[in-house]
Amino acid sequence: MIEIHPNLYVGDQTDFERNVRNQQGWSIVHACKEPYHREAVGYSGRGAPKHHPEYLIAKRGHRLMLNLIDPENPAYIPKEIIDAALSFIDRNLNDGKKVLVHCNQGQSRSPGIGLLYLAKEGGIENGSFNEALMEFKNIYPAINMAGGMAGFLKMNWNNYVSKG
Repeated sequence: MIEIHPNLYVGDQTDFERNVRNQQGWSIVHACKEPYHREAVGYSGRGAPKHHPEYLIAKRGHRLMLNLIDPENPAYIPKEIIDAALSFIDRNLNDGKKVLVHCNQGQSRSPGIGLLYLAKEGGIENGSFNEALMEFKNIYPAINMAGGMAGFLKMNWNNYVSKG
């Protein structure tokens, strides 16, 4: 678990379970379908029921559970999920909470969201995606995004980054 911005941490599932789970003052973005979104929504099949109101995003108190897989194809990364995560991070940081964004391994989904948040909020140089990624690797060396997450960020980079 690495603090990438004041009170904003990126890590993996173990970081959540060992360091944050029952701590006060934390808000959590579970950037992984398994097991958190599945447990929150309560499905047992291969995927969440498509017509369930929390098909993509479930919120329980200070926790946001995302139905986010780590595909090679960026088409399987819904923009609504990324937007909800960025909004949740911003709102909770502004409320004085510590925020942990984690996925299962802490290599793709959670650092991808962290990188996008920093670029959007001006916490990292936000020229090109590749330049920002190189800078972010100095902050969070474990980043190793799958094709889907990297592709989503590349395709949507200019729609998110701060131009100020």
